[in-house]
Formats: sequence, C-alpha cells, structure tokens
Amino acid sequence: MLAPLFGLLALAVLLALAGCTTSANPMGGDPFVRAVRGLRPSVVLVTMSIPSDDPKKKGQWDDAFGTGVIVASGAWGSQILTEEHVVRDARNLRATIGEKMDVPVRLLAADRKNDFALVETSKPNLPVARLGRSRDVEPGMAVGVAGFPVPDLFQDEDLGIATSIRSGRVSSVRKHALELDFGIIPGESGGPLFDAQTGEVIGLAEWRFEDERAIGFAIPIDDAKSFLAGKLHK
Repeated sequence: MLAPLFGLLALAVLLALAGCTTSANPMGGDPFVRAVRGLRPSVVLVTMSIPSDDPKKKGQWDDAFGTGVIVASGAWGSQILTEEHVVRDARNLRATIGEKMDVPVRLLAADRKNDFALVETSKPNLPVARLGRSRDVEPGMAVGVAGFPVPDLFQDEDLGIATSIRSGRVSSVRKHALELDFGIIPGESGGPLFDAQTGEVIGLAEWRFEDERAIGFAIPIDDAKSFLAGKLHK
C-alpha cells in the first residue's frame, strides 16, 4: 500500500512545482512574446527636423519622427533601414537605440520611388533583426508591428520613450504591398512588420490612406532586400 501512496505524493509535488513555474513565468511559452523579446532591441526611434508645411511658418523647421530597424552592425558601426518618406528633406537626423541611447545618424542611401532609406551610426555591435521572406506571406497570417506611434504625445504626458507593439493579421497580399487589418499610426512608419511566430521581419510598416486609417500597409521585405543589395557593410 505504501508504494501507490508515495507515487501519488510524488505526482502531487510535481504538479505543484509545475503550477509555480507557470505562475512565475506565465508568458514564457507564448511565441508572440518570444518574437517581441528577440526583435525589440533592434527597433529604433528616428527623429529629425523637416521643413514646415505650415504657410505661416515658411522657412522654419518642425520636429518629425519615424521608426527604423537595425539590419547590419559590427565594430565599424550600425546601419538602420527605414522609409524614404520618413527622412525626406530632413536634417539633424538622430536615432534612439534601446529606448535610451540617443545618437546621430547620417543618410547613406535612399530610393524615393520604392520608399526605402538606409542610415548609419558609428555606434558599434548593436542587435540586428532577422529578415524573413515576404514571398511566403499569405492572407490570414498573424503578424505584429513594432514602432513608436506619436512619440511626442507620449513624452508630453511624461510617459517616456518605449517601443509599442500591436498585432493583427495580413488581410491581402497586393502588388508591392501587404495589406493589414489594422492601421499604421504616424511615427510607426519604417517600423518592422514581423512574423508573430518567428519574429522575422517580413515588411516595413507604411501609412497610405488619408481617409481610411483602419487599413494598414507594409512594404514587403523582399523589396527592401533588393534595395539593400550591395549597400550593407560586410
């Protein structure tokens, strides 16, 4: 009779320990949380000054912002992929890395037609995002966007700088665009659209429709790879 009793006691202890482990790290098994954890250090806030579009402020400059993702890094420095419209006609370009470190960046290359830009900082050995393949994306795929929506408003409320994560699904795969079932907020442009399972970057968030903000778009990462070819530091 003792053997079955000891067996039951051992099983109870194991179940109790399993319950404690789950409570201590309830999201440890969530693939989306793991994906975010791996990608987040590679996401940067890009800030700059751009010519004001206010007729009353002709000749003056306004603060502007967007998002970028680190695609190459080494002892020489780091390169950040973003979108051309984010940095168009900009000066005083800077990047906030790790949500704390503010560094100057310079424009290396830009493609206005396809909306890509590559900027560089001398800051070395930063975490690099893993680039996936947008050719494998299908409607219904679970995805996330990492970026910095309206960062000036967050700072005005003394909420600090922090990467925001939103999730949804791919609505449609269109010509040179991935349609999303959620909108892209100003400031998120240039941020990585990532596979919710793997954390691989499959596109760059892009805001398009002025009159319908519930629909979002991303530029496929395969198009970005064509732009990056021959430009990344080896």
